[in-house]
Amino acid sequence: MTGGARGIGLEMCRQLAAQGLRVLVGARGREAAEEACRAIGPAALPLALDVTSAKSVTEAVREATGLTGGIDVLVNNAGVSLDRELRPPYVDEDILRATLDTNLTGAWRMAEVVVPGMVEAGYGRVVNVTSSYGSLALMDSGRHPAYRISKASLNALTRMLAAELSGTGVLVNAADPGWTRSGMGGPSAPRGPAEGADTPVWLATLPEGDETTGRLFADRRPLPW
Repeated sequence: MTGGARGIGLEMCRQLAAQGLRVLVGARGREAAEEACRAIGPAALPLALDVTSAKSVTEAVREATGLTGGIDVLVNNAGVSLDRELRPPYVDEDILRATLDTNLTGAWRMAEVVVPGMVEAGYGRVVNVTSSYGSLALMDSGRHPAYRISKASLNALTRMLAAELSGTGVLVNAADPGWTRSGMGGPSAPRGPAEGADTPVWLATLPEGDETTGRLFADRRPLPW
């Protein structure tokens, strides 16, 4: 789990551990990951993981594989929203690069390192935590342009990766947790973390033989790309 030490990520880790999974809690700081693991219980293991660093991703996945023997589920939850007041056509290129590096390229880096092992094992679940803000079918003008473009790009990556891995036993889907109370969503969001975590956890635990892949879901219902 990337971004697993707080908010929706921490709740997803709790729910996955409650279902009997051994959970690897990734966070940029190991202390934050360790604190989260203490809150979850013995099924959780901490990982220092910065998805903006290819070196950190490679080292964290190597450590995770050594601890568990292999990774069956990858939840790309790490994300940032840095441009709340910016509106097109204006662009802050530093914000755009930083947003894409975490929200898109970070997930891509993780998939590049983790997915080959899943293919070799013949089983895997990849869940990209996205937003309906990234749905082209629902896209309009407004705030958060870099965030929205990053999530639209993550959705595209989800579809391409799902198609590439068709028939391998690796399912790739995207989940919109909705507006949830968290560090990003803020205290006024209508949903609690448990509700926001439900759909990503459902996709992460699709049973063997399920063929649901290349889809975008919210509240366990399909959304248009």
